[in-house]
Amino acid sequence: MHVLHHYQLSAASRFIRLVLAERDVVYLPKLEIPWERNEDFLRLNPAGDVPVMVSDNHGVIAGAMVIAEYIEESESPALLWGDIAARADIRRLVHWFEVKFANEVGTPLLSERVIKRFSGEGQPSSAVIRAALSNLNIHMQYIDWLAEQGSWLAGKQLSLADLAASAHLSVLDYLGDINWEKHPEAKTWYAKMKSRPSFRELLADQVIGLKPPAYYSNTDF
Repeated sequence: MHVLHHYQLSAASRFIRLVLAERDVVYLPKLEIPWERNEDFLRLNPAGDVPVMVSDNHGVIAGAMVIAEYIEESESPALLWGDIAARADIRRLVHWFEVKFANEVGTPLLSERVIKRFSGEGQPSSAVIRAALSNLNIHMQYIDWLAEQGSWLAGKQLSLADLAASAHLSVLDYLGDINWEKHPEAKTWYAKMKSRPSFRELLADQVIGLKPPAYYSNTDF
């Protein structure tokens, strides 16, 4: 059985939880608090980042995009589908959310709203939060546009891009940072994602001392 080292509000971890759930892959979750720098965990992944998956067959696999591709090669159905150009575009969108969105929006907000609160590493910066929320609005406009083009963000069917995007948005939704009424196309697409069986575990997440908005677990907002 796979062991998945994760943190509830790590978007990258949530991405892999969705990837595994869409394939009905059974795994053992192991909670890690990244900023605590656990020595046993650092021996698995010296970078100290989650997610990390330990496979009975192939050992330690670290990093969301690496794990996603590993699962893609070993499980079905395919979430990286289509011809070479279609697969490249799915990878582009996954990279967009795992790197660009994370750097410009997700990581700053998680650091200011959550990590500083629980680690005692200083007071939240209102300037950093304002900049991240401004960036969020730009990204949400892009998601609106993608959702208008087809049923799913990468086109004709569910792909890794939808799982990556919805994982990142789910963290911000937990924190109450998304004004869904300003982004109706994104809202319609995200409601469809929230309604999938793979999303149930994410919607049930609870972080002690940090309560999500009442609508967070409501699949119909």
